[in-house]
Amino acid sequence: MKVLAFDIWADYAHFRKFYTTSSPLTFSFPPPSAIAGILGAICGLDKNKNEYLKVFGGEMCKVALRILRPVRKVRVGINLLETKGTNFRLPMSDKNLAPHTQIRTEFIKNPAFRIYIAHQDPNIFNHLYKHIIEHKSIYTVSLGLSELLADFRYIGIYSLETKFEGKPAEINTPVTADNIIPDTLEIETGKKYFKEKLPVRMNHDRIVEKYDDVIFEPEGNTIKAQLKTYYTLENGDNIAFF
Repeated sequence: MKVLAFDIWADYAHFRKFYTTSSPLTFSFPPPSAIAGILGAICGLDKNKNEYLKVFGGEMCKVALRILRPVRKVRVGINLLETKGTNFRLPMSDKNLAPHTQIRTEFIKNPAFRIYIAHQDPNIFNHLYKHIIEHKSIYTVSLGLSELLADFRYIGIYSLETKFEGKPAEINTPVTADNIIPDTLEIETGKKYFKEKLPVRMNHDRIVEKYDDVIFEPEGNTIKAQLKTYYTLENGDNIAFF
């Protein structure tokens, strides 16, 4: 099995946490469903029919992610205008009647990630590879919201070596809690350790089938632990798929 790696970055990103309502908060990095949306935009898959989840969200596809820039979050007031129902008013016709509101929204500032993808269908893998290496996308690529435009660049294709329950290893990607052998996570001086509950598996009807705690180092440093399964790339990096 081979893995395709590419970098993606933007000025801001927002991946809304499922439990927030009036003040949207963001995950620290894109969950697998958001990565599937990014890949679907590059390949031109139909979003309305959730085709991107069928192709990049199933068992045939594996994704991992590496944090390239420290995770920094800011909160910005976003002016929203109600355009549904019978209360719609043209913004310029009567400012006093315009049904608008300001929502404090959390964003990741200057995000950059390296995405690793392995797919069992060689046609899909090669199609994605062609678009990324040529820096082409069918739909506009963004990080979470359509307004948060992103850029990307090809990094490489690497062979994988599967590792099982060996010695503690330096992992370059966030790790799901159920992949860590109990009591083997090593807390190292100078590093930070965060944990967020992410939807790690979503079916093509956009129903979350699995949530899991994901442990990561927000500065982009490695995590040292003994995992049930991880993969070593030919360049020496260790990654763990979601």
